[in-house]
Amino acid sequence: MTQTTIHAPGTIHGPSCAAELADLRPGSPISRDLALRLILCSDDDLPALLAAARAAKENFKPGVITYSRKVFLPLTNLCRDYCGYCTFRRDPGDPGAHTMTPEEVLSVARAGEKLGCTEALFSLGDKPELLFPEMRHTLRHLGYKSILHYLEAMCELVLRETSLLPHPNPGLLSAEWIARLSAVSPSMGLMLETVNSGLVTPGAAHDNAPDKVPAKRLRTIEDAGKQQVPFTTGLLIGIGETPEDRVDTLIAIRDLHDRYGHIQEVIVQNFRAKPSIPMAHAPEPDQGEMLRAVAVARLLMPNLNIQAPPNLNAPYYEELLNAGINDWGGISPLTPDYINPEKPWPHLEQLRLRTKAKGFHLRQRLPVYPEFLSAVLSKPAMSNSGLLAEKLESARDNRGLAREMRAA
Repeated sequence: MTQTTIHAPGTIHGPSCAAELADLRPGSPISRDLALRLILCSDDDLPALLAAARAAKENFKPGVITYSRKVFLPLTNLCRDYCGYCTFRRDPGDPGAHTMTPEEVLSVARAGEKLGCTEALFSLGDKPELLFPEMRHTLRHLGYKSILHYLEAMCELVLRETSLLPHPNPGLLSAEWIARLSAVSPSMGLMLETVNSGLVTPGAAHDNAPDKVPAKRLRTIEDAGKQQVPFTTGLLIGIGETPEDRVDTLIAIRDLHDRYGHIQEVIVQNFRAKPSIPMAHAPEPDQGEMLRAVAVARLLMPNLNIQAPPNLNAPYYEELLNAGINDWGGISPLTPDYINPEKPWPHLEQLRLRTKAKGFHLRQRLPVYPEFLSAVLSKPAMSNSGLLAEKLESARDNRGLAREMRAA
């Protein structure tokens, strides 16, 4: 194991956690009280925290780090929410405002297929037609009643016409829409972001963002659990929450997984400031904060997949491997990160080499994780969705990872 070098402006001084860290057993989740101490551990204790988190990861999935090779499909960037940290969303008439046509969706998906992609990540603004008559007009022109009807059709189009597997991130969903989308996608996602309901107040990060109320997002994640839909979620750090909020957000995710067993992946994502956003001058989490949050996530959920985006943590992203992640998330050889366009994905060969230097092998997975494949394929709804089952069987290898059809 290589030693982590901290590149951070601040130094944290707190009571020693050395005794508790020495007593940790890989595979056993830590308590909330211990998590609260560890997320504020001193710089002196940080190496021991990282060592414990890495040991927990190795107990879970030894030797391997995964990623999903994807195309990013921004179906529409019109959105009724106005989050203080977002550069993705647009109003009608804004420069760059766009809704993809079916032809554009299929063109990008086919180009990604040629590059060995297996995931079609659909990102879109939350229910823009409820706010913008222009969006309602666009949807009528395309022949759909709502953005979710259009998303469903585009997932089916990609599934039918390519070998890619859709993974939609459409925002809040009803139980009915979770069922409908699960017929055309093996997994889906919604970032919880935070359980701090105070961030919806005036001037906070989620001011004027009705779909970011934590209770609403928890309900969608729970409804997905009731239907056993493999689900990706996570927290966003640096948007005005406290370290205690970070722990409580992780525990809320853990509690839902303990109840339903459907959380396939937990993302720990760091806020990055941009000149054009209301939070342009808000401080970004430093590397030490990110390492602590990831390590605590691993120790709270030792048997769940923990992911952190490498492009948001460059140039030192490989240090996250020492904090217990086992996945890099979606990486595209074709499309930019439309949410953070100023932060390019790492080249796949560079990602492989940096991962190897930390002692791990890089492997491509599908948008649905291997341990969730059998449950997806055995769902009663799958009998009515033979196309999805067929595409899943064609895409996976005997370990449930992506079939190696093309070299990385």
